[in-house]
Amino acid sequence: MAQRKNKSLPIVGLDIGTTKVSVVVGELDLNGEVEIIGVGNHPSHGLKRGVVVNIEKTVDSIQNAAEKAERMSGHVIKEVIVGIAGGHIKGMNGHGMVTLRDKEVTSKDIERVIESANALLIPAEREIIHAIPQDYTVDRESGIKDPVGIHGLKLEADVHIVTGDVTAARNIIKCIEMSGMLSVDMVLEQIASSEAVLTADEREIGVAMIDFGGGTCDIAVFMNGSVKYTESITLGGDHLDRDIAFGLSVPLPEARKLKENHGTTMTKPNEMPSDERIEVKSASGHIPKNVLKRDLTTIIQLRMEEIFTLIKKEFLKKGFTGMLPAGVVLTGGSSKMREMTTLAEQVLDMPVRIGIPRDVNGLTEIITDPIYSTGVGLVKYASLNEEPGVPAGVLRQKNVFTRMKGWFNEFF
Repeated sequence: MAQRKNKSLPIVGLDIGTTKVSVVVGELDLNGEVEIIGVGNHPSHGLKRGVVVNIEKTVDSIQNAAEKAERMSGHVIKEVIVGIAGGHIKGMNGHGMVTLRDKEVTSKDIERVIESANALLIPAEREIIHAIPQDYTVDRESGIKDPVGIHGLKLEADVHIVTGDVTAARNIIKCIEMSGMLSVDMVLEQIASSEAVLTADEREIGVAMIDFGGGTCDIAVFMNGSVKYTESITLGGDHLDRDIAFGLSVPLPEARKLKENHGTTMTKPNEMPSDERIEVKSASGHIPKNVLKRDLTTIIQLRMEEIFTLIKKEFLKKGFTGMLPAGVVLTGGSSKMREMTTLAEQVLDMPVRIGIPRDVNGLTEIITDPIYSTGVGLVKYASLNEEPGVPAGVLRQKNVFTRMKGWFNEFF
């Protein structure tokens, strides 16, 4: 990761989502643990499915969220670590191999083997965001997490490579700079969220994390302590809002309120009293209307079944079925709906829990909420990359974003 220029500055995570922009401010306490000291949220109006479609509106949302976080934390925000997500993000697994010049693995050898794994045919319109080592092999000894110092003749590495659309990444950086801040790192959002909500045991035995946002469902699968798969499905909470608005003939803002205040993915809507109604504004905006709660539940259930079925098909296609003993961890703002885990367990046929930020101090009464998973995760990711002594091969490799930054500077 690119090192922050001023170590006295707070660590700031910027989550630019489809429905909201969230800024989380943290710092390391005397014990080296993350303490959250400020948060700021503002509605997001400039993104669609994780991609900037309106620069001015996105800049306004970032500035408003940052100002709220500054007031709460008492710090002026100058540098941020930003999350990136969306349908343009693609993950793939690569393999690298180099000979050992000194017959002993050094940090330079690790950089070389990761670079060799990156030597794939990446289209000109895409750029590498992450190259995350999964494990290493020295000669014939495989499954090594930190090979530095091990004697051998040949070093191999399995690496998970994440690429993104160049234009989408550039526009995010441009919005941050127009907001008066500097982006010192860019992190895949599901990687960041996993830092906040997953346990080490879950990563080791096999777990899938699904960050259910407004525009996308971002997936990351971990096995043997490493990320094995990342994917983004361009369906999210916004699609539920539109389904409700269309199905019940109500304005979109009213549909969102219905989802948040009365929405449930209850698996047996027929058990709900047929005459239970909710009063809302009509699509015309003049005469209020009453909608059946049962109809609301049916609409939500159908869409959520579709989303979880798509995810199940992805797991089956990639060979993860039966390989995830820790099941699924759902997080993100759209994961908070009632009975979400019940429906997810029924469709996915594995245990499901809701993930909230963990192992942080400070404003715990505020940030122990799935909507802050990415923001808190960005802060934790940055803190891990700044701590000395983190083993090579665990998210702390040569940061490919440094190459991207130089590239962005040329563009702007």
